[in-house]
Amino acid sequence: ERMISVVEDLEEIAKLESGRVELKLSRVNIVELAKEVVEMQEMKAAERKIKIRFGENYDHPIYVMADSNQVKQIYTNLLDNAIKYGSEKGRIELRFFDMDQNTLCEVEDDGPGIAKQHLPRLFERFYRVDKARDRHTGGTGLGLAIVKHIIEAHDQTINVRSQTGEKSGTTFTFTLKKA
Repeated sequence: ERMISVVEDLEEIAKLESGRVELKLSRVNIVELAKEVVEMQEMKAAERKIKIRFGENYDHPIYVMADSNQVKQIYTNLLDNAIKYGSEKGRIELRFFDMDQNTLCEVEDDGPGIAKQHLPRLFERFYRVDKARDRHTGGTGLGLAIVKHIIEAHDQTINVRSQTGEKSGTTFTFTLKKA
């Protein structure tokens, strides 16, 4: 299963890097899309007693121009990592911010954080912060590389903020063009 997963992820990255993935851009309600992915990840989060919540009550749609399947993959990969590496009995928070022509999307966990020296390499294929820990949590080491390529295919950016210590946690932010 793990080998199949690696091959599928490598195939996805190869398509993204070669430009063979044609985005099917449409007007997408990013709030509803994120809620769908959260629902799919809730059982996995419950196993670690992690609560996934939204930063505020987004009772109105926020529309972006995006490929909905690709953006679902972004949220799936980011939430999967936040669940794996976040604090047990912790929380994950999703937020959206209006930024002129774009919408800024955030996924924040309250895990132990990532040391500064690892941040520049985080989106590289197969790069792992803690190799020993991944034997237990699984994963291909390709999730964040795929996320970065999907964001770049949308002509947008992704960033990560993290710190270790008392006020630890990791926040991934990415932009999508408003619709």
